[in-house]
This record gives sequence, structure tokens and C-alpha cells, in this order.
Amino acid sequence: MTPIDSICVIDDDPIVVFGIRKMLQNALPETSLIAFENGRHALDYMQAALDQGIPLPRHILLDINMPIMDGWQFLEAFIGLPIPMPMDITIITSSIDPSDYGRWETFRAITHHRLEYKNKPIRKDDLIAIVSAA
Repeated sequence: MTPIDSICVIDDDPIVVFGIRKMLQNALPETSLIAFENGRHALDYMQAALDQGIPLPRHILLDINMPIMDGWQFLEAFIGLPIPMPMDITIITSSIDPSDYGRWETFRAITHHRLEYKNKPIRKDDLIAIVSAA
């Protein structure tokens, strides 16, 4: 298993972000975590990091239902960024809509990034497995 140095959480639910932060702090204390409440803020951060040569987070945990810029809009813009190395992106959602799963399959087919799809709630063991799979 490769050490995980940084994880990005994009989710508008502060309770979900708090829970993920706590689970990761206990299991992977050396891992830094940054969080954004919508895709727009996350995308702005990613673009600025690329512009400044700052390493991007190793793994992105992405909610799809958010205000301002949802997860699908984020993915559409993100896969257009000039990121040569494939990144690990896990959609973590409470959606049970089959069309969301279909959209994930579409994005998965058109990008070099590694996309996974998981339903909430996420338990600690599941979360550790998700971010350690790379």
C-alpha cells in the first residue's frame, strides 16, 4: 500500500465532512485533508494549484448533490484540466437514482482518472479501503 499524503473532500454536508475527517485522522494521522462545500471552490483550488505547481490531493471524495456546482459539473470541468497523472476520485453519494450511476459510467469511460462510485453512509473500514486502493 502506498502512503496517502493528501485527500480532498467535496461535500456540502458539514456532518459528513466532519465524520470523514475524524475517521481519517484516527486511521491515517499523517494524511492531510482539505474540504470544500461545493465543486466551484474545489475546482478553483485545483486550477490555482496547477498554475502554481502545487501538488494536487492524491484522492478526491466527491458528493454529487451540492449547490453552486454539483459533482457532475465539477467532474466535467476537472477532467478538462491538464493533469497528466490519473487521480483517484470516489463519488460518495446518498443518491439511489440509476441515472446517477449511468452518468458515473459515462464519465468513467471518457477520462484517464480512476473513478469509483459508493453509496453513503461510508463506514471507517470502507473509507480506509477506498483511499488505500491506489
